[in-house]
Amino acid sequence: MPTPKSISNFKPLITNLAQTSHYQVIFGLPSSGTLSSYLSARGVNTTFVTESSGLLCSSASIPGSSLGTADINGNFMGVQEKMAHTRIFTQMQLEFYVDSDYRMMKFLEHWMEYIASGSGQNAASTGYYYRMQYPDDYKSNSTKIIKFDRDYAKEFEYNFIGLFPINMSSVPISYDSSEIMKVSVSFNYERYIPGKISSYSSVSGTSNNVQSGSQSSSATTTSQSSNSTGPLGAPTAIGLNSQQTLNEFYQYGLNGGKSAKDFIGPVP
Repeated sequence: MPTPKSISNFKPLITNLAQTSHYQVIFGLPSSGTLSSYLSARGVNTTFVTESSGLLCSSASIPGSSLGTADINGNFMGVQEKMAHTRIFTQMQLEFYVDSDYRMMKFLEHWMEYIASGSGQNAASTGYYYRMQYPDDYKSNSTKIIKFDRDYAKEFEYNFIGLFPINMSSVPISYDSSEIMKVSVSFNYERYIPGKISSYSSVSGTSNNVQSGSQSSSATTTSQSSNSTGPLGAPTAIGLNSQQTLNEFYQYGLNGGKSAKDFIGPVP
């Protein structure tokens, strides 16, 4: 039942809201391959990529995700259920100021150029063709967005795995009144991890937004939930790294006797 509240009850919450204008983007290049030397040869050194390029990011979007689901029929008479089978991540849009040395443009242009430069041919030669580089050589696993506020007391970190640019929009220029030049880029990535993933946070037990001292209790809860069962003995939590749980899930069967592997594939 709702209860009356005074302004003093919710004022600490309402006056302590996060602001959109305090964030930092940090790029990291893949350790394998020759992307770093490819960019350096074109005037974009590692220092610019890791320290300066993110400061030129004029706007960013904190990424979102969704779950792909399958309709399940037959477990209960007249009831249609949904079960998740895939996590889907949306593309990330970033907009950058372009510096007077055009290093920001060079960084993005030549990153995309490198991805398609697997042929090793001179791009100006007749009959040039594109061949893609090996993914590990152009995908970044150390790019992050850090959201913080004016007091720097709290922060929320997003770490991207398998990130690379897939689209750079056209940049309008004209003889009209001068404005700051900007370039907008779409990045694709395999997944993101909310929270810190540094070696220090792993050792201290605070990675992935785990609060200090709560790691052990979280592990216990996960262990208990993985062994729980639902109606007719079906597991309610599927541990994708647990061969036993997956086998039990297959045997349970879904959708009028069909095996669960019809929905999520064979056991790895």
